[in-house]
Amino acid sequence: MKIIEFMRPKLMNGLALLALILIGACGETEKDDTPWVEIFDGTTLKGWSQKGGEANYEVRDGMIVGSTVHGTPNSFMTSDKMYDDFILELEYKVDSTMNSGIQIRSNSLPHYKDGRVHGYQIEIDPSDRAWSAGIYDEARRGWLNPLPENPDAQKAFKQNDWNHYRIEAIGDTLQTWINGVPAAHLIDDKTSSGFIGLQVHSIPKENKEGTEIMWRNIKILTDSLSKYNKSTPVKPIVTKNTLTKAEKENGWKLLWDGETTDGWRGAKLDEFPDKGWKIEDGILSVLSSGGEESAAGGDIVTKDLYGNFELTVDFKLTEGANSGIKYFVNTDINKGPGSSIGLEYQILDDERHPDAKLGNHEGSRTVASLYDLIKADENKPINPIGEWNTAHIISKDNHVEHWLNGVKVLEYERKSDNYKKLVSESKYTKWPNFGEGDKGHILLQDHGDLVSFRNIKIRDFSEEK
Repeated sequence: MKIIEFMRPKLMNGLALLALILIGACGETEKDDTPWVEIFDGTTLKGWSQKGGEANYEVRDGMIVGSTVHGTPNSFMTSDKMYDDFILELEYKVDSTMNSGIQIRSNSLPHYKDGRVHGYQIEIDPSDRAWSAGIYDEARRGWLNPLPENPDAQKAFKQNDWNHYRIEAIGDTLQTWINGVPAAHLIDDKTSSGFIGLQVHSIPKENKEGTEIMWRNIKILTDSLSKYNKSTPVKPIVTKNTLTKAEKENGWKLLWDGETTDGWRGAKLDEFPDKGWKIEDGILSVLSSGGEESAAGGDIVTKDLYGNFELTVDFKLTEGANSGIKYFVNTDINKGPGSSIGLEYQILDDERHPDAKLGNHEGSRTVASLYDLIKADENKPINPIGEWNTAHIISKDNHVEHWLNGVKVLEYERKSDNYKKLVSESKYTKWPNFGEGDKGHILLQDHGDLVSFRNIKIRDFSEEK
């Protein structure tokens, strides 16, 4: 008995020491040595600015608190600093009746919808739908990576409690986690840089004003990302040459599948050209032949005809390049040398190609113009050579619009007296009833320069009920 009593203190001391060692070891394992940078100081909104609507934002007890108000659009408290590649972590707690989100790589530009905030949004969704940590494209394409097929992520959201997000944006890959559970995995290169924003969504009149969302512990990492980024088991959603959820719901179809020549032929051939065009990594390119029109493989056209339609095409220019997207093309006209005849959305390096200074009206051969007829808005938003741009053409009941990177740059009434006058003063005057057919092919032009295309999509209004 005495021996046992004598040994007990030593035994207890040994167990205590072992416990301390184990605690220390666990502490070392769980310690986060990531060199995070706090982008909210916990006491002020220094380094942040409000955009969009007039919701209320304040700092309270180390949190940014946003609250809803009636009669205002979506509001955003945005970082003054712009970020491209990063890993972001933060916590939020949201009223169960609200919808909100975290903007990343977002922008507010005067030419785009009068400065409306647009870009990737990591959804905050306390509704029964439970798509929190899904990826939405605010004021642009809508849902890119919803979560109906990720029940684990849907269950991870904690109602009326703090939730933790991890957001990785590295190159064209966006990944999210909610409370440690992998959620979204998106591959998309629409925008590479922008601010971070905390959204307070607009509310209808019947909703209660003053509902709140709170954010805290907002921290970011921008260096040595390969050392700290995580892998996710979630299968990626790739947006290149695919339709988004909203596009499918609105009747869009792929005009090019990203892999084959299905649906296309040479403008002066029965089949697709056997030279002059290349399909690689989901990109369709017309090859260079020294700048001579239709000398590589020749123009290509859709096999189907279109009249009332909406068309979008991503295009990428090389230095000094010239090409075009034509519509209402009649391939029975001009079977000789040169390009097939149709209305043309011009694709051009305005700075280096001499065509930019030519045309029936000065500037009517610049990028996004109606070639040789109407000049595009000189304030058009154009991305630098080597970057992707998006052409958008709407043709409905003879009203036609050209858009570039989300901005309308011209419009006209096909078959109108003003239109016919423009044609009569142009190089097209020798073609009777030029551009006045009820339907025509859509054409991608071979002008002898290297130009690339992808994400070719169409919405045929004639198929809508």
